[in-house]
Amino acid sequence: MSIPATMRALQQTSLNGPQDMRLITDAPVPSPGQGEVLIRVTAAGVNFADVSKAYGTFRDGPRPPYLAGFEAAGEIVAVGEAMGEAMGEMTGPQPGARVVGIGSGAFAEYMVLPAAAAVPVPAGWTEQQALGLLVNWPTALAALKPLGGIAAGHVVLIQAAAGATGQAAVRMAKHYGATVIATASPGKHETVLALGADHVLDSLGGDLADEVRELTGGRGVDVVLESAGGAAFAAGLAAAKRVTGRVIVYGVAGGEAPITNWELVYKHQVHIVGLNIGVLIQAAPQLFGELMGELFALIAAGVLSPGLPTVYELAEGPKALTELETRATVGKLALLP
Repeated sequence: MSIPATMRALQQTSLNGPQDMRLITDAPVPSPGQGEVLIRVTAAGVNFADVSKAYGTFRDGPRPPYLAGFEAAGEIVAVGEAMGEAMGEMTGPQPGARVVGIGSGAFAEYMVLPAAAAVPVPAGWTEQQALGLLVNWPTALAALKPLGGIAAGHVVLIQAAAGATGQAAVRMAKHYGATVIATASPGKHETVLALGADHVLDSLGGDLADEVRELTGGRGVDVVLESAGGAAFAAGLAAAKRVTGRVIVYGVAGGEAPITNWELVYKHQVHIVGLNIGVLIQAAPQLFGELMGELFALIAAGVLSPGLPTVYELAEGPKALTELETRATVGKLALLP
């Protein structure tokens, strides 16, 4: 396959949000270096981190102008120099393989990935269906199991349950024997109930903590999965069981929400755990390997099945990010170059 010199890509031109993302047609196609592969992107995943980066609120995020996106699936078209090549060995993924991975500049026709982190697309799955395999699903599993300590009989509160990570978390929590209280906006309740949630509360109205306490006989929940931010963060803290309850924070979609040491001593005696899957991959690679092993076991058992994301053309990237930001979407979103 001949590889062109330039490609179509989405370039973020400011830190004023997704509306300043532009389609360019002359972006240079990157070259894979040692230990890297070049993929022809067939589907790129849209994540809330893309929104955060567009506003400059993602810590150590890229400075504009930059090619947007970080999650993509596609076909390997070129392989950079590898350690084994000098000895005539073919190691790692090879051209023609279908993979999903995380890198920089995913909203484009071509993207470079670290070869060691290029995960094969499961047999029988499309590239679109594989999106989330390295971002949403391991985030949900890390929050529930190693960090949340979920066990049969626990009660779990899953905020933003209609999103890609939330939907996976509902399925997993039910599989592990938990009772699931989910939150979502009213138009998304049927979707969440169909995933197996025991209760769905309105994320936009009412006193969430009071409703959770009522459902739990005043005891609160064992684990809270919190990505909504803002007022939802305070509600999650209040809904967690005193002393043993864990609040796993993996997103700030609704804005920052502070908590003080005074509140931890006198108001919210809970465990608060921060989770960023990118940091987990870098800082705890063995744990990430165990998570991926568990994920593939869940897939083999039919607990997690491939969904079909809502798809947008590459040029509609700003629209997709804006709709994700305003919570107008359900499940995974994908851009098709």
